Amino acid sequence: MNNRTATWLKIAGACGIITPLIAFGCILSAIAYAPQFSWTDNALSDLGVMSDPTSVLFNMGLIVSGIFAIVFAFGLLIFFFKTVWGRIGAIMFVLDCLALICIGIFPESARPMHLYASVAFFAIFPLAALLMTAAFVFSSKHRMALFTFAIAVFAAVVWVAELLVHYVPGVAIPEALSALAACLWVVVLSFKMLRRPLNSAT
Repeated sequence: MNNRTATWLKIAGACGIITPLIAFGCILSAIAYAPQFSWTDNALSDLGVMSDPTSVLFNMGLIVSGIFAIVFAFGLLIFFFKTVWGRIGAIMFVLDCLALICIGIFPESARPMHLYASVAFFAIFPLAALLMTAAFVFSSKHRMALFTFAIAVFAAVVWVAELLVHYVPGVAIPEALSALAACLWVVVLSFKMLRRPLNSAT
């Protein structure tokens, strides 16, 4: 085992655990300063153009959590170093993290960049997860394959249902549900990175 690579894998795992804490901690703090915010009528990105400190908490939270998520994503490249599908999925996850950072850099007032970044963030993750599902299948990691597939389907279905049925006027709920699903997957993989020796990675 390469000790330096193993260390980076553990750093990536730690960053993966920290990422949702920063993201949702800042989002919930931003909401606490915005009594006008409605889970049913607003988008989470509306927080990024409200008065300070709401906008600062929201935008900086996405940028910082995105940076931590990129470190986790490079850990995925190590974790999936034996599988082509996994490496492709990990690269797509890096792009997803960049889209998250861009949501914070380009708030709703920065059109059309904000729209592009938001659509990319919520669209790329399910695709990346499906590719990594294939990596787990080919590596005979069937429980992780099933879990990753379920996360990918859930993250996509909340948006398909919103587009077809429009179950809430705003999109904060599908945004939060999709992001929570992604965060759950990240945390599970992060603990695996922290526990598993490099030579037994997928």
